[in-house]
Amino acid sequence: MSLHGEYDTDNVFAKMLRGEIPCVKVFEDDTALAFMDIFPQSKGHTLVIPKRAEARNLIEMPGDLVGSYMQRVQKVAKAVSKALEPDGIVVTQFNGAPAGQTVFHLHFHIIPRYEGDSLKGHSHGQQADMSELNALADKISSCIE
Repeated sequence: MSLHGEYDTDNVFAKMLRGEIPCVKVFEDDTALAFMDIFPQSKGHTLVIPKRAEARNLIEMPGDLVGSYMQRVQKVAKAVSKALEPDGIVVTQFNGAPAGQTVFHLHFHIIPRYEGDSLKGHSHGQQADMSELNALADKISSCIE
């Protein structure tokens, strides 16, 4: 999909927001939903999506909603840092398929980095163990301030 287009209300993240597809929740309020990536690039890989906008990417996000959404991205990144104590954190977001976007609902990736561990590819195809994801989600959730 290109950078511009129509929002698909049947994308996997929209279905999660409606409760049609389960996710391993880390955080949720009226602005954002954060959950574990089931195809993690690193232990603790978390996604944060906006709830109040049908935006395919950052360019389409209404300006009046960006600030509150980014505060949630930061809040979750801080919790990942506190809970998992990684050596670094990648916070990234893709706009359009040529940039690497695979789900066309705005989302930020919070990817902990650990010294000596190589980063798995985006959407690498190997699903994580759900019990491990639940344990990580609980640990991160307990550190959200």
